[in-house]
Amino acid sequence: MYHKILVAVDKSEMSQYVFEHGVFLAKAADAELMLLHVLSPLEDPYISPVFTQPDTLYPSVPTTPMDTYIQEWEELKRQRLDWLRSLSDTAINAGVKTGFTQNLGDAGKIICEVARNGLADLIVVGRRGRTGISEFLLGSVSNYVLHHAPCSILTVQGRIPTTTEIPPRV
Repeated sequence: MYHKILVAVDKSEMSQYVFEHGVFLAKAADAELMLLHVLSPLEDPYISPVFTQPDTLYPSVPTTPMDTYIQEWEELKRQRLDWLRSLSDTAINAGVKTGFTQNLGDAGKIICEVARNGLADLIVVGRRGRTGISEFLLGSVSNYVLHHAPCSILTVQGRIPTTTEIPPRV
């Protein structure tokens, strides 16, 4: 049924459950797993983009904060790639063919673009549960993906129970 499953992960607690769900589905379907992490300088907990402006526009801003910002950003990118590599190794050890990528930009748009270009059959994405004004102000990646994805979507809400936690059927 599925040949390529794109799993969008971030560093939230729920992301581990999204990853585990993706690995489970890929293993069950004998599908390839594509892990995607999107970095955005405009979202928490990333470093403030205030110092990314060139000195010609803001001559009073010293270059030291900008240099520090660039160094911190490069370190964050490296740490996240190491994390993706470790997730990939975990999936491979579980017997799932896995690749990964880290992109920069708007998470919803990037997820849909990677799914389209990578010919994904399914996107697995988490949902943080934002509603109302917080969803309007902060956006909703899962909502964007749901409305713009080129393939089926599995939205993981909350924690996935382990097999020992699933109540027996009566």
